[in-house]
Amino acid sequence: MDRQVFSKPADGWVGDVIPFADGSRAQLYYLHDARDPRRPGMAWHRYETADFAEYEDRGEALPRGSASAPDLNVYTGSIVEADGLLHAFYTGYNAAVHDAGHPARQLVMHATRAPWDEAWTKQPAHTFGAPEHYEPVDFRDPFVFRPDPDGPWRLLVIARRAEGADRRRGVILEYTSDDLAAWTLQGEFWTPNRYVAIECPEVFAFQGRWYLVFSEFSDRFATHVRVGPTHRGPWSVPALDTIDGRAFYAAKSLELRGRRYFAGWVPTRAGGADDGAWEWAGSLAVHEATSLPDGSLAVRMPEALRSSFARPAALDLDPVVGEWTRAAGGLTVSRTDGAAAAVSPPVPDRYLFEVTIEATAGTVECGVVLRASSDASEGYLIRIEPRRNRLVFDRWPRLRTGPAQWQISGDVPFAPELERDLPEAGGRYQLRIVVEGTICVTYVNDQVAMSARIYDHRAGGIGLFVGDGTASFTDISIATR
Repeated sequence: MDRQVFSKPADGWVGDVIPFADGSRAQLYYLHDARDPRRPGMAWHRYETADFAEYEDRGEALPRGSASAPDLNVYTGSIVEADGLLHAFYTGYNAAVHDAGHPARQLVMHATRAPWDEAWTKQPAHTFGAPEHYEPVDFRDPFVFRPDPDGPWRLLVIARRAEGADRRRGVILEYTSDDLAAWTLQGEFWTPNRYVAIECPEVFAFQGRWYLVFSEFSDRFATHVRVGPTHRGPWSVPALDTIDGRAFYAAKSLELRGRRYFAGWVPTRAGGADDGAWEWAGSLAVHEATSLPDGSLAVRMPEALRSSFARPAALDLDPVVGEWTRAAGGLTVSRTDGAAAAVSPPVPDRYLFEVTIEATAGTVECGVVLRASSDASEGYLIRIEPRRNRLVFDRWPRLRTGPAQWQISGDVPFAPELERDLPEAGGRYQLRIVVEGTICVTYVNDQVAMSARIYDHRAGGIGLFVGDGTASFTDISIATR
């Protein structure tokens, strides 16, 4: 049993996840990225879990094809159950298989298996590629669903028009089928005219609404949410329009025991450093979603994961900057025109930290410092900016550009791409922060999640801070696992 919070296989990394609810358990198929420079191909592997607190690594699930097969790489898709069989629809790709003078094609492919059998049987006769007027190399991520139990199956697949503005040609095509074998093109399901490609789409009904969820890398790397009255929309943008931020990608969901969970991956950074470029694939992370009145999907920590941490203990913090007062269950900064900070002794490498922050009107910033130095001058900042209704991830010191004291990249307001909008909360913020190794995930008010990587600072305490304002910190606890 895997007790990692953010699981990854011992011999690789987690890429796009294909979730499937199998009775009372979740099967999380995923693209297994070995990062082998020989590029031997890619297969689906599988994690199994009942509660998203512990995982069983089931190893390879859907194997890659041979060096000459069109599915040397088994890429993203979906799984449905029908007529006593499981049906996997996936993307097949092999750069070495193509017609002379033409690029290799991405293909929609099909495999089946009986529920009691571990082996999939591939159905090569059901393979098809991009239709005319669409690029053959961008045709992937098939998602199959059946909105009407008496109607046809529907298959959504991403595509790119062959002509048009280069960064605006991404569309989703729709096919229908009565037997999950032969598919008929119905046309374009969604044409937003703004994305290079619309990756990993899915459509589902949840708490009285329909949702279209997709990932994209044109405006920003993120998993987006659209909401509508039917499975075909029309789609509108809710106030919270992403599942997480830059460091949680290609998330897809499943419903298990009436609850919906999103599984995605927290990318690594090149060189294992805070300033390294984001890389494809990383570690598994799962959020639970609920629906808000405007149709936004609120995101929170799965309850079983929270319960898996040992009984919370109080955390002793000592003021190191500014004026603090101790009150029952917490600390308060009465007023600061600069900054105030308090820091705990060093904490373990894996923990759940919880705190409730109440900031008065006009407070500029407040939050938590992870792996804080004893004087709170170094570490990772989970910073709430109440006047902007914004949560950001930052670190100090930032990238050094030279030996002089002033030579730091201080002209950026926070770590680029790691920010989240916060719903208006009247200045009250309940934070749950999970830290394990090089990953931290912050949940605010059971509505917003923000994932991040933390490489350069490997140890330290937990700090609390206020900038230009007043705030109290209560219900402070730390729990280990």
